[in-house]
Parts: sequence; C-alpha cells; structure tokens
Amino acid sequence: MKRALMPAPLRRAVRGWFDSRYVSLADHRQDIKDTLREVQTLGREVTALRAEIDGLRARVAKAGVDQAQARRWDDAHRLAQETAVAMDGVLQNEVLLWQAVDRLPPPDPDRSASQPVDRLSPPDPARSSGQPVDRLPGDTPAPSPERSSGGSA
Repeated sequence: MKRALMPAPLRRAVRGWFDSRYVSLADHRQDIKDTLREVQTLGREVTALRAEIDGLRARVAKAGVDQAQARRWDDAHRLAQETAVAMDGVLQNEVLLWQAVDRLPPPDPDRSASQPVDRLSPPDPARSSGQPVDRLPGDTPAPSPERSSGGSA
C-alpha cells in the first residue's frame, strides 16, 4: 500500500465518507454478538417446541380411538352424505314442480272460484255424476288403501 501526502481536510472528508459507508469494527463485533444470542435463543425455543410436540404425540397415542366409536363416526358421515344427496334430489324435484306450475295456463274466467280446477287430467264423467271412481284414467284399477305404500315401515 502506498501512502501519499494529502491535506488534512481532504483526508477527513475521505475517512468520513468511508465511515458513513462501512460499519466500524466495534459495531460489527456487536452485531455478531447480538446475532449469536438470537440464534441461541431460537435454538432453545425450537428444543422446547420439539419437546412439546413429542408430549402431544404421546398423549394422542395413549388416548387412541376405539373401533366402535370410529364405526359410529363413519356411519354418521355416510348418513350425512346420503341425506345431503337425497335433499338435493328433493330440492331439484321442487324446482321442477314449480317450473311446471309456472307453465300452467291461467285459470278460466268462466269457472266459478268455488270449483277446484283439475288441469292435469281430462274431465271424467264418473266424477261429475257423484259416483265413486274405482279406476284411474286408462282403465287401470285404482290402488286399494291396503296396498298403498304410504304405511309406516
């Protein structure tokens, strides 16, 4: 390294510039000490967390779940899924029903409001005569109450 004679004000300006751009040796040593303390603290925290995880794993292994309880949970989950699928079907059918109701023609103004309007089937002469109907449209016998599927299972 060569030394050159410089005026004192220029030397102070250059040293000030270097000092402002670089960390002094004492500051650098202090930063290293602080970083080392931080790493040691983090190491202790990681060790404590690992011990806590091991303790929790031991508690879980000791508790365990019996097979009967697991089967009940599985059955409940399966039933919940089946119920959700069934409800989805019911809601889709309800939408279809309301769409069909919306497509119906408006009521006939000539009919009185007290008479029910049967828009789904043609007029039946047996109904208008007051006689009981034992056949459905198309000559199929009406189901008897004993054979209906509405009973309790």
